[in-house]
Amino acid sequence: MKTTNKKISVLLTLSWCLVSYAQGTLKEYKKAIAVDSLFKNKVINSPKEFHWIGNDYVWYSNNIKKGKEFLLVDTKQQKQSAAFDHTLFVESLSKFLKKEVKAKDLPIENLEFDKTLSTLVFTTDTVKISCNLKTYELTKIGAYKKPLRNNDYWGGSFDELGNKPVGSPDSLYVAFIKNYNLYIKDKKTKTETQLSYDGSKGFYYSSYLQWSPDSRKIMAYKVRPGEEHKIYFVESSPKDQFQPKLQTREYLKPGDQLPFKSPQLFDVASKKQIAVATDLFQQQYDLSEIEWKDDSSVFTFEYNQRGHQVYRVLEVNATTGKVRVIIEETSPTFVEYSGKRFRHNSKKSNEIIWASERDGWNHLYLYDAVTGKVKNQITKGNWPVRGVIKVDEENRQIYFTASGLDNDQDPYLLHFCRIDFNGKNFKRLTTENGNHKVTFSEDYKYYVDQYSRVDLPPVTVLKSTDTQKAVLAMQQADISELQQTGWTAPEVFSAKGRDGKTDIWGVIVRPTTFDPNRKYPVIEYIYAGPQDSFVPKNFQPYYWAMSSLAELGFIVVQIDGMGTSNRSKAFHDVCWKNLKDGGFPDRKLWMKAAAAKYPYMNIDKVGIHGTSAGGQNAGAALVFNSDFYDVAVSSCGCHDNRMDKMWWNEQWMGYPIGPEYEACSNTANAAQLKGNLMLILGELDDNVDPASTMQFANALIKANKNFELVTVPGMGHSAGGDYGERKRRDYFVQHLLGVTPPTWEEIYN
Repeated sequence: MKTTNKKISVLLTLSWCLVSYAQGTLKEYKKAIAVDSLFKNKVINSPKEFHWIGNDYVWYSNNIKKGKEFLLVDTKQQKQSAAFDHTLFVESLSKFLKKEVKAKDLPIENLEFDKTLSTLVFTTDTVKISCNLKTYELTKIGAYKKPLRNNDYWGGSFDELGNKPVGSPDSLYVAFIKNYNLYIKDKKTKTETQLSYDGSKGFYYSSYLQWSPDSRKIMAYKVRPGEEHKIYFVESSPKDQFQPKLQTREYLKPGDQLPFKSPQLFDVASKKQIAVATDLFQQQYDLSEIEWKDDSSVFTFEYNQRGHQVYRVLEVNATTGKVRVIIEETSPTFVEYSGKRFRHNSKKSNEIIWASERDGWNHLYLYDAVTGKVKNQITKGNWPVRGVIKVDEENRQIYFTASGLDNDQDPYLLHFCRIDFNGKNFKRLTTENGNHKVTFSEDYKYYVDQYSRVDLPPVTVLKSTDTQKAVLAMQQADISELQQTGWTAPEVFSAKGRDGKTDIWGVIVRPTTFDPNRKYPVIEYIYAGPQDSFVPKNFQPYYWAMSSLAELGFIVVQIDGMGTSNRSKAFHDVCWKNLKDGGFPDRKLWMKAAAAKYPYMNIDKVGIHGTSAGGQNAGAALVFNSDFYDVAVSSCGCHDNRMDKMWWNEQWMGYPIGPEYEACSNTANAAQLKGNLMLILGELDDNVDPASTMQFANALIKANKNFELVTVPGMGHSAGGDYGERKRRDYFVQHLLGVTPPTWEEIYN
C-alpha cells in the first residue's frame, strides 16, 4: 500500500514537473504572437524626433499615456511648455474637419512653426492647413499628397547618354553629345562645332559634362561600357493576371567586366583636345566626385581601384592635362570606401579633411590640398570616428561621432564630439553611459541629447555646446506599465574572443516566463555582414527577431563577432577573403562564457537564424560549425559569394576572383553540413539572386542531405514574412525542444 502511494506520488510529481516546465506549447505560442502587441505603447515620454525653429526654440511630439502632446523648448528661458494651446486648437480643428478631435490624439503631421511662433502649418489627411496661433483661426492652404515611396531598383545601370545639353557658366555655349562625340553650340549664332572625333558606340563620351567655372574648358569623360549581366525569376502568382510573369533585373556579380571611364579635357577657344593619361586610374572599379576648382586651374576626382586596396584623390591640370596624386589610401586587405569614406574640401584654406584607417583605427587627417602632404592627424586614439556631422570652416572645428571612448563601457555606444582642425581642444559633448542621438540648433550653440541602452530607457535633455552640460531636463521615459507585462530588459553581456584579449559584445533576451530552474535551448539571431555592427544599442521594448522566439521557451542572443565593423581595423580585417568565418570562433566562446555564468542556457542545443548575409551565416553554422550549432533557419542567403552582388562581395572577398570564394561557399561545401536546416526563399528576391539558395539546395540534394525548403510566392528579399516566421518558430520548437508544435488552426485562429 505504501509502495503504491509512493509510485502515485512520484508520477504526480513528474506530471506536475512536465506541465510546469512545458515549452513550445499552445500557451507559449499564444504569448509569442501576442508579445509585440503586449509591449506596444507601454513606454511613455520617449519622443523620437526634435525640430529646431532657428536657434532659440525646439519642438517635438511626446508620447504620453493614450496619446501624444506637442511641446516647445525655449533655449533662452531654459523652460518647456505646450507648443500651442491644445484645447483651443482642438476646438478649431474639430470645427474645420466637422468631426470630433481629441486633444491627446491630434491627427496632424508635418508641423512647421514660423520663427516668431505666430503661425503653425500642418497637414491632416489630404489637406495642408495654416493656424494663426494668436486667434487659432485655421486656413486651408491647399491639397496635400503624401510623397510616394521610392521603389527604384538599386542595381540598375547608369545611363551615361541620358543627360540634357549642359550650358556654359557664361551662357554663351551649350555642350552636348551627338554621334557619341562632344559638340558645342554657340547660343547666339546656333553654330555647332565638333570637339572630339574618337567617340564610338563601344567607347563613347558621356553626356554628363562639366564646364570649368570660367567657361574656357570642358571635362568630358569617355566610357567603354561594361558587361551586361541579368538575373531572372518567375513571379508565379501576379495580382493582375492568372499566368505567371518572367522578371529580369540588371545585376553585376563578382568578376563581371565594369565600365571604364577616361576623363578628357577640351579647350573651347582653340577647339583642341588635351590628352589625359590614364596610368593612375587604369584598374577601375569606379571614378567619382569629378569637380572643378573655383579658379578653373584643375579638376579633381576619386579613383577606387578594382579590389578596393587602392583609393586615390587625383588632380588634373587644366592646361597640360597632367594627372597627379593628391591623396593615396592603400591597404593589404581593403579600403572600406562603402562605409568609412569621408572627404571635405576646405576651399578657403586649400585643405582637405580625409578619413583613414591607416593607424589601425578610423580617424580624420588634415591634408594640404596643394602639396598633397598630411599637415596633421586630427583625431587619434584606440577608438574609431563613426561619422562627421559638420565641418565648421569659420571656427576650424569638426563635429563628429565616435565610439569606444570609455574602457568601462560598451565600445559600440555612439558619442558626439568636437575637435579643432589641428587636433587640439577635443571636447566630448556626450559622456553618459548610453547610445546617444543628438540634434543641434542651427548655430550649434545648443543640442538635444537623447540617450539610452537596451537596458536603460531613453533620457532626453537640452545641453549647451559651450559647457557640454544639461540646461534642461526634457523627458525621462517611464516603463512602469511595460514592466507590469512581465517584460525584462535584454542583458548586455561581454566575453573574451578568440585571441583571449578582445571583448566580444552581445545581448541576451529571456522570455517573460523566465525560470532559472529550467533548461533553455539557445537561439542566436545572426547578421555578420562586415559593413556594420548589428547588436541593438538603443532601448526598445520589442526585438522582432528575438522577443517572440524567446517566448516559446528559448534564450535568444545576438552577438557582434570579429569581422564586423566599428572596432579596430584588425578586428574588421578578419573578414577579408574569409566570410565563412562570420565571427563564429568568437560567438562560440561568448555563448560558452554565458552558459558558464547561467547554467540554464543549454548550449548542447543551439539554433541560429538570419537573413541575407545572415542567411549565409546561418547556413555556414551547419556547414562549417556543426560542432556547436544544431539547427539553422536561413532566409534568402547569399550562399556563394560569386552569386551575389558585385559591390558588396568584392569589397570583402576581393578581386580578382580567387579560391577563397569557393572555400567560403556553403554550396561548394554542402557535403559537410550536419544538423537540421530550413531554407526560406522569396521567389522575387532582387537583392540576393534566388538562384543562390536553389543552388545550395541542389548541392544538398546531391550530397544526400535532409533539409526543408520553403519558397514564398510573391515575396521579395525578406525573412519570409508571416508565413516564414511561423515556419521558423515551428522548426526550432520541433528540433530544439523536441516538441510537436500545435496546429496553426489552434495557434492563429
